[in-house]
Amino acid sequence: MNQRVAIIGAGPCGLAQLRAFQSARAKGANIPELVCFEKQADWGGMWNYTWRTGLDQHGEPVHGSMYRYLWSNGPKECLEFADYSFDEHFGRPMGSYPPREVLWDYIKGRVEKAGVRELIRFNTAVRDVRFDAESQTFSVTAQNYAEDLTYSETFDYVVVASGHFSTPNVPSFPGFESFAGRILHAHDFRDALEFKDKDVLIVGGSYSAEDIGSQCFKYGARSITSCYRSAPMGYQWPQNWEEKPLLTHVAGSTAHFIDGSSKSIDAVILCTGYKHHFPFLPEALRLKTDNRLWPLNLYKGVFWEQNTRLIYLGMQDQWYSFNMFDAQAWYARDVIPGRLALPDPAAMHAEDLAWRETELTLENAQQMFEFQGEYIRQLIEATDYPSFDIAEVNRTFLEWKHDKYENIMGYRDKCHRSLITGTLATPHHTPWLEALDDSLQAYLAEQPAPGKLTAP
Repeated sequence: MNQRVAIIGAGPCGLAQLRAFQSARAKGANIPELVCFEKQADWGGMWNYTWRTGLDQHGEPVHGSMYRYLWSNGPKECLEFADYSFDEHFGRPMGSYPPREVLWDYIKGRVEKAGVRELIRFNTAVRDVRFDAESQTFSVTAQNYAEDLTYSETFDYVVVASGHFSTPNVPSFPGFESFAGRILHAHDFRDALEFKDKDVLIVGGSYSAEDIGSQCFKYGARSITSCYRSAPMGYQWPQNWEEKPLLTHVAGSTAHFIDGSSKSIDAVILCTGYKHHFPFLPEALRLKTDNRLWPLNLYKGVFWEQNTRLIYLGMQDQWYSFNMFDAQAWYARDVIPGRLALPDPAAMHAEDLAWRETELTLENAQQMFEFQGEYIRQLIEATDYPSFDIAEVNRTFLEWKHDKYENIMGYRDKCHRSLITGTLATPHHTPWLEALDDSLQAYLAEQPAPGKLTAP
């Protein structure tokens, strides 16, 4: 009997797994029966934009953390699919830092070409996963929202591809309960125009703090104050942006910091990260980790060591993204039918610990993305995923970091060369700070629309 594989989530990770199997089938291989469960109405995962916050139309927690006006905060050349270039999709060169809708179109393009949409059950949330040791199978219970139908099916493997940027980590500070302004987590941030002419406090010192603060600056916030727990981001911020050490409390409309300074504020945005959250998994199958380069208990960063029929994709802190998901998905694809053999449990665990020990020695960003690049290289070498120049991707990451420290508000205007096609990106027709329309149509136009100041 043919094996059955359940894939939970149709975001970039789940789509990578579908594409990996489709690629094998196109080369004549027999593949398992695939069923992908997606709670949203469309594919794309986090790259889907929704105006909704809090609860969705089904009364469930909103999955997406995507906001209007988001542009890539890393070079597209570092996330490009090795088997589907931006040149192939758009038929022309373009900038290195496109907006969300452009990237979403690119993600969709590959899986539309692969013809895998029929394998996805949309508007269907996985409620429970149970493993039966005797039969060595999983029982997956799912709810079809459209039909209000809950059912269970049996699978030989389960791929968890639901991501880890949906359940926010929401700290509290003294005084929040009486603060008269707006308090929200980055998960619920949707539109920077909400904060035009406001004094905004951003709690956090990582990528979402940097990017959401930049969006607020771009769309007219009066001032931005970001506060950090361990170290400042340290960029050359605009004149109305300052960094402070840790927030201690809020009194009225004044934020107080651990160095004794204070700032009058209108709104607080918590850029305080996300939790790995898998409520559909039992304790014995649930990955528990903070956001880091090497989560423990995953062989090759993919296979749950206690039960290698359970597969996790994209659970790492990410320098690489789409191409890393591909590398993981191709490797998992080849293990499932036995084309790649897994070592014994002791050997798996020893290798897992060795990766963690190396991770603990990393001291700077360059070492971190080189570490992740080496991980991807090893995965790719074991499969037929198209090879790409990881050393050059690392060099591009290094250029990107340099560009940000040189001009945090202008680095998106830089151009990089594709590591897949060799094509040099072309400058966008409008500098990022002035490009207020983030639509696909506006981005791909030859010239900016006259008099266009904001997105429709």
